[in-house]
Amino acid sequence: MTVPSGDRARSVLREHPVPYAGVTTSLDRARFRIKAHPLALDAALAAAVLVCMVVGSFADPRGENGVSWAVRRPELLSLVLMTLGAAALVLRRRAPRTVLAVTGTVSVLECVTGDPRAPVAMSAVIALYTVAATTDRPTTWRLGLTTMTVLTGAAMLGGTLPWYAQENLAIFAWTGMAAAGGDAVRSRRAFVRAMQERAERAERTREEEARRRVAEERLRIARDLHDVVAHHIALVNVQAGVAAHVMDKRPDQAKEALAHVREAGRSALNELRATVGLLRQSDDPEAPTEPAPGLHRLDELVGTFRSAGLHVEVARADQGTTLPAAVDLAAFRIVQEALTNVQKHAGGQARAEVSVVRVGPNVEITVLDDGAGGGQDPATGGGHGLLGMRERVTAIGGTLTTGPRYGGGFRVHAILPLHTRTSTRTTDNSNSNSTRAPGDAA
Repeated sequence: MTVPSGDRARSVLREHPVPYAGVTTSLDRARFRIKAHPLALDAALAAAVLVCMVVGSFADPRGENGVSWAVRRPELLSLVLMTLGAAALVLRRRAPRTVLAVTGTVSVLECVTGDPRAPVAMSAVIALYTVAATTDRPTTWRLGLTTMTVLTGAAMLGGTLPWYAQENLAIFAWTGMAAAGGDAVRSRRAFVRAMQERAERAERTREEEARRRVAEERLRIARDLHDVVAHHIALVNVQAGVAAHVMDKRPDQAKEALAHVREAGRSALNELRATVGLLRQSDDPEAPTEPAPGLHRLDELVGTFRSAGLHVEVARADQGTTLPAAVDLAAFRIVQEALTNVQKHAGGQARAEVSVVRVGPNVEITVLDDGAGGGQDPATGGGHGLLGMRERVTAIGGTLTTGPRYGGGFRVHAILPLHTRTSTRTTDNSNSNSTRAPGDAA
């Protein structure tokens, strides 16, 4: 099993807080132990600070030969104040402001009463650093300036040393550095956290985009398969019915109908084979060797319906307009699906009209039928044909209107833009005004 490391290991620890899970280095293990037991870490820090304060209380910074040791003894009050200040640091993560108030108070008392003075202010420096690292910048400025002013003022005015003594200036410097250091750590943590959140958000966005693309591709494949299968199977069904009807009395006509059945079946198998072949490719598919269906094949499409006995009239006023590939394919599929519905549900005596008209920046596709065979009740019609039409039209920014005609029949009207754009709408605005086609292919 591959074990993650570095940032990945830390993210695993955040998501799955199992002891030492995904930890590979001793540094990562140490960080995990520290984060898992913050109270123990603070207790160890408090003990170390206490030791430093006690040791520092024995030093005399004003000796004849510089700093000298073992020349003075801390008073009992100083030892008590050092112990209180160090003990308060144990709770510095849980109540940082309270700890700062306690350590600041004992530091002020030491500055006023300590003679010689012990380094109790060290505990206040650690507490101020903690406040700056865990709060916001305005709070850091406010509490930092207050702490520096109070401690430095108490040392300069309340002690026995002159106000310019190095011990007094050291308190001012150390408290200022503690506030600045804590603020820098807080800013760094906020920056790292923001980068992690941005990376996680980008990862979620990529996953959502991938899921969206997969869903769109599935819908596209479903539409193409539906259009191919519905069209050819409808023709096969009609021609097979004709052959069965005239088999005994007019065998020549039956043979002609069976030839159309064979041709429609061959065409359906070829298109299905091409679609399945694209789906089986593991890499990017090669460029198609033949052009995609478009209005340049409108006469061929209409011919297949006429050979099946449907009377279709075509009127074109697009003035030789060259359509974008997506618009051309959508127009072809809309005509194909509409005529398939007419063939299946409008009856053998139905008449259909197809018009392609260029109107300004759009091309309008209209398919009408007179519904001579009665067809279905519009309230009971259903399937995926019109849904696929709407999805195609919406994807290129057009509009689709469908519904029964006054006096019988059905009307499909699509307005397709010559300049396509990716539509961000999830539903077609015309759905509320459109009625599902009674002949919508199943």
